[in-house]
Amino acid sequence: MSQQKKNSQKTNQQQGSGWFYLHIVIRVIQSLLLTLVCLVLLLGALGAGIGAGYFAYLVQDTEIPTKEELEGDLEDVDETSSLAYADGSNIANIDTELHRNSVESDQISDTLKQAVIATEDKDFYQHDGVVPKAVLRALVSEVTGIGSSGGSTLTQQIVKQQILSDNVTFERKANEILLAQQVENNFSKDEILTIYLNVSPFGRNNQGENIAGAQEAAQGIFGVDANELNLPQAAFIAGLPQSPIAYSPYTNSGELQDDLESGLERKDYVLFSMYRNHDISREEYEDARDYDLTSDFLEREDPAESNDDQSFLYDTVMNESLKIIARQLANEDDVSSDEFSQEETYQTYIQEAQQRLVNGGYTVNTTIDQDIYDAMQDTAENYGYLLDNNNQVEVGNVYMDNETGRILGFVGGRDYEENQFNHAFNSTRQAGSAIKPALVYGPAIDQGLIGTESRVSDYPADWQQGEDEGDPIVNATNEGTETFQTIRESLEYSSNIASYHIYQELLDDKNDASFVYDNYLQKMNYPETDAWTYESASSGVPEVTTLEQTNGFQTLANGGVSQEGYLIESITDSSGEALYEHEENPERVYSRAAASIMNDLMRDVLDSGYTTDFISDVSNLNYNLANADWVGKTGTTDEYRDSWLAVSTPRATLSSWSGREDNEGTDRNASDRTARYMAQLANSIYQADPDSLGVDEEFELDDDVNEEEVSEFTGTQVDDDDTVEVDGSTMRVPNDTTTSYWAQGTPPGPSFRFGIGGSEDDYEDYWQNGPDDNDDDDD
Repeated sequence: MSQQKKNSQKTNQQQGSGWFYLHIVIRVIQSLLLTLVCLVLLLGALGAGIGAGYFAYLVQDTEIPTKEELEGDLEDVDETSSLAYADGSNIANIDTELHRNSVESDQISDTLKQAVIATEDKDFYQHDGVVPKAVLRALVSEVTGIGSSGGSTLTQQIVKQQILSDNVTFERKANEILLAQQVENNFSKDEILTIYLNVSPFGRNNQGENIAGAQEAAQGIFGVDANELNLPQAAFIAGLPQSPIAYSPYTNSGELQDDLESGLERKDYVLFSMYRNHDISREEYEDARDYDLTSDFLEREDPAESNDDQSFLYDTVMNESLKIIARQLANEDDVSSDEFSQEETYQTYIQEAQQRLVNGGYTVNTTIDQDIYDAMQDTAENYGYLLDNNNQVEVGNVYMDNETGRILGFVGGRDYEENQFNHAFNSTRQAGSAIKPALVYGPAIDQGLIGTESRVSDYPADWQQGEDEGDPIVNATNEGTETFQTIRESLEYSSNIASYHIYQELLDDKNDASFVYDNYLQKMNYPETDAWTYESASSGVPEVTTLEQTNGFQTLANGGVSQEGYLIESITDSSGEALYEHEENPERVYSRAAASIMNDLMRDVLDSGYTTDFISDVSNLNYNLANADWVGKTGTTDEYRDSWLAVSTPRATLSSWSGREDNEGTDRNASDRTARYMAQLANSIYQADPDSLGVDEEFELDDDVNEEEVSEFTGTQVDDDDTVEVDGSTMRVPNDTTTSYWAQGTPPGPSFRFGIGGSEDDYEDYWQNGPDDNDDDDD
């Protein structure tokens, strides 16, 4: 055999062998693919079986509703919510402020229906209430956190909105699917679409009112009926339900939004969806997109008469409730505190909270005692005139339980019909000398800087910083009494010079300008502001609300423990389930010893009568009430623009701010007028509920208070050999002693510079002439 033939045979053998192996590989791959397909089918069937079983498990307790029951649920647009006093009695039903006008299908334009379907559910006429692939996509997204979890049909949206909650759980989703199919089985597509357009929220109208339903939206935004909408108007309204407040053209006062871009962009998206869905031609789409819709928006109109039940109480409870619900909604969306504090985000959640609160069938349970609250309103109405000089003076009061922070009553103003501004919760005014216990004396005593009989300069002094640098620090009636006052005296007379020296000594000692705010004020819910670091802070320049001022005195009266003042005890739904319950968060601010010393000092402020006649005024009305263990502090600001008085018993704190609405000054008798009014207010509260004041209880010095024997002359330790050098001469410290209360530490030893503040000349004068009586007072 030739070599060429042998080579040919060998090649054929190799080729045959190659095809053999290739055939084997193909058969193996085919077998593997067949096995894989079978496995997938098996797993799919198994998964479908498990899924069906799990679905049946989730809906096993769900009763299939009848058509009549479904109709009632779907058309039940809201439940009345209410506000309640502490004892459960009704304050008022919440004004829904939601305007809705349901109409029949033929009263809604086909264009609007097409716009809604194209945007929200393009397969609306093909599905039976649920789109399986959308459900699977949402399930995968929920499990993995990847992709969008949207895709609910219009039918599912109605079920979720009208029957179920918004909670994202598998059980809720399973019930949503079941009920959506029941809706489809019992109602025509046009009936379902009409229900959706009658119940959905559409933002606000040109009166700032919340609106629902396509008819109310058409009339309140464009001034036409729902069957008269042109294409761009219909597209705009169809886009609103996705985010009614964000897309609404109006603010809550009925003014046009400064920025309408988001709503108009949403309108363009709806138009494009209609074009993509072949509902409109390209020419119609472009013409409607370029249409100047802003010219169709209605101008603002004044709203109709408000709820007759509205009052300071109604408004305040509503506002506090909205803040609580808005914060809960933001928490559910994992919104940070910083993001929530941004105005746009905050307002978005406030509006969502309003919709929930108004229509959710909620009961807001407050801390307000009806008898006490009514008594306080009667006092403001009948005795508010006591605050007036030649002009009407406004007032804000808060009455708080010390142990819990529960607000038992308040006065928002003299006459709600004339002035709805709440002077107890919302008005911020300079704190005046009423801030001194919380800001100056309390921290200084708590830090062991001073005792009750330590001496502080009330010699003339000047401001060292800021716009007033070089100007004298003045008291209410003088520029200094030219002596060293005891700490007790300086608080009784409310010396601005003395409080200035104490505050500066405290900040210098800590080498931290924000020390007092960081360690004391913020724990008592005073506002955060740089003004606390100013020299003038000790005279009460920072602005606070009456509520914030009350919390400071509550803290001292409560043994140094702050309980944030609160008005809402709980919020429950129509079944009685608590959606919110107040949780106490007590925080120690001052030591028990320091707080008890401060109460001892503030008792003398009232008993001395130097800055207020409150005790004598109460005694003229009710001797038993006057014998309660009252402590407190007054405060006025420049030109007597603001008059403060806060008083406490061991049980409760009652505060008052008064001043002119235009922030003009009054006169030096403002403090006297405040005392007379507050005496009437305290007596009214006592008549309504004497137990709330605890008139038989007493403030006592804490066991940890150090009672130190000190020199009356210097407030320092005493020694038989105490002498000092004064202007080249040796002088002996007078022998008379007194007891000084210290929260910690001990009094310093005797020295020439024995006190806080004052110059070398001031000390020489004091050593030569001794203390003089204080003839003038501050506030």
